[in-house]
Amino acid sequence: MISDSDYNRLLWASRRGMLELDLIMVPFVENCFKSLDELNQQRFINLLESEDNDLFAWFLGRGLPEDPELAAIVQQIIDYSRSKAQ
Repeated sequence: MISDSDYNRLLWASRRGMLELDLIMVPFVENCFKSLDELNQQRFINLLESEDNDLFAWFLGRGLPEDPELAAIVQQIIDYSRSKAQ
């Protein structure tokens, strides 16, 4: 179980300074992160170490990370974003 202070740090780290990324990552954290299992929470935490340009490309569907662990969480974020856009 993640502490409130750790959650707040993750939420802050999800604000990347690029509006397009903020619009994808922040809602995912706010609405999904706490309900993820421990493995997927760790995948998300690891994803935060990625470069903004890579994140942007992945979320636009211009490929997926080579790391299958990161690819799995990227796909979850994409699926969530698409479900909210409908």
